[in-house]
Amino acid sequence: MSVVCPSFISRYPVVTMAHGGGGRLMNQLLDEMIHVAFRTTEDSERHDGAVLETAQERIAFTTDSYVITPLFFPGGDIGELSIYGTVNDLAMCGAMPRWISLGFILEEGLPMLDLQRVVDSIARAAERCGVQVVTGDTKVVERGKADGLYINTSGIGVLRNNTPFIGPASIKEGDAVILSGDVGRHGMAVMSVREGLSFSTTVESDLAPLSGPVDSLIGHGLPVHCMRDLTRGGLASSLNEIASAAGLGINLCESKIPVQEEVLGACEVLGFDPLYVANEGRMVLILPREAGEEAVSLMRSFKMCENAALIGSVVPSGIAPVTVKTSVGTSRVLDMISGDQLPRIC
Repeated sequence: MSVVCPSFISRYPVVTMAHGGGGRLMNQLLDEMIHVAFRTTEDSERHDGAVLETAQERIAFTTDSYVITPLFFPGGDIGELSIYGTVNDLAMCGAMPRWISLGFILEEGLPMLDLQRVVDSIARAAERCGVQVVTGDTKVVERGKADGLYINTSGIGVLRNNTPFIGPASIKEGDAVILSGDVGRHGMAVMSVREGLSFSTTVESDLAPLSGPVDSLIGHGLPVHCMRDLTRGGLASSLNEIASAAGLGINLCESKIPVQEEVLGACEVLGFDPLYVANEGRMVLILPREAGEEAVSLMRSFKMCENAALIGSVVPSGIAPVTVKTSVGTSRVLDMISGDQLPRIC
């Protein structure tokens, strides 16, 4: 017997691209179909992975699929993306990544040189992150069925014994909200290749592993309450998910959110808001305000986090989960968009 809410299917009789975009429709799909069928614990609902207890240790487990087009873009490719994306999901649970599985879905006609390039990229990325690719699978589908190559991964990481639960349920009023770096570069880098756009300066993806900064934060004993890497839906959607799950609000200061001039200009021309554009090497960190300065300092010691900044705070629940104080002193609601400004971005 199905446990899916009938009204959901009546509203959306077929899957749309927006259901995979990281916004409101994707969250409705998860809430009204997926979670009701497979719910295990409340804590696992809004996390990047599951934290599991064994007799000897705690581990984190995650899985992801990568369907980005094009396969190669400024600053990275689907191979690096698959490793770093999995590593980052484990890191957001507070775990050090250890093992990864790798599933290839290859399209008939994919050039072998492209596949070799992706495999080499995966090997380099795994070595950089200190993870092992330990198992996998390969399937081939007919020409026109897979955009060249899709990748599925699963990852396992190990948590320190004293690491507390990290997730939305842990955040508290007054907590600081820290952003690890400038936003919007990944989406604009992919968009530039996909649409044949040229900017005055090449915009490169922010694609990077975040396990190093996270390990430093936890190793120094900082009381991390929540972390989230910013992928589909960008900064705005991630913070909306966190605030809604916690039953609290988040107030941001727009002038403190770093955005590259090239990215800001491209977004203005294309009609995008950089706070909703996908990232692949950025995270938000929420922890007690008194630990905020130390956290920013630790993060800035890593190149991918050199622009880390304290951008806001956790506040009581209000008119909307997330609000932002603009550069002219007014406040606006930073809502969760329905779908995605840029589909097939990861």
